[in-house]
Amino acid sequence: MSGSDTGRRQWVLLSYRLPREPSTPRITVWRKLKRLGVAQISDGLVALPADARTREQLEWIAEEVTDSGGTATVWIAHPAATGDERRLVDAMTRDRAAEYRQIHARADAARGQDEAERRRTLNRLRAELRRVQRRDHFPPSERQAAERAVNTLHPANTTEESTP
Repeated sequence: MSGSDTGRRQWVLLSYRLPREPSTPRITVWRKLKRLGVAQISDGLVALPADARTREQLEWIAEEVTDSGGTATVWIAHPAATGDERRLVDAMTRDRAAEYRQIHARADAARGQDEAERRRTLNRLRAELRRVQRRDHFPPSERQAAERAVNTLHPANTTEESTP
């Protein structure tokens, strides 16, 4: 990176195109990209903060695209304007914040459940938290709130009195 690029993060981009039919490969690729938490730049162009893991994940998806008869290219780049990068980060942060708010709401709703059901909900929400955290590249404040709400479902953290 040159001196003028100081402080700007690199991004790994996947540019891809898949045939319309059959639709299964397109749907499969989109679901995988969504699980990774990509920022959608435009149709067929997505981005993630660049590191060895995200680059490898997008390279695997690029290979899947080409194996399905499409075209794909993986790029390492940085936005020319800091405002463009800010918009990418903000979009990714908003998406994760919404997911954390949903988890928080489900944890709140589970407080009224009996102990067995609350324990099952706790296990489901912990698994969901882990999935969201894997794609959470820019953790919003909602992350900690969701974690706390889920943890309150643990039997050791409940304040209900036992029935005789």
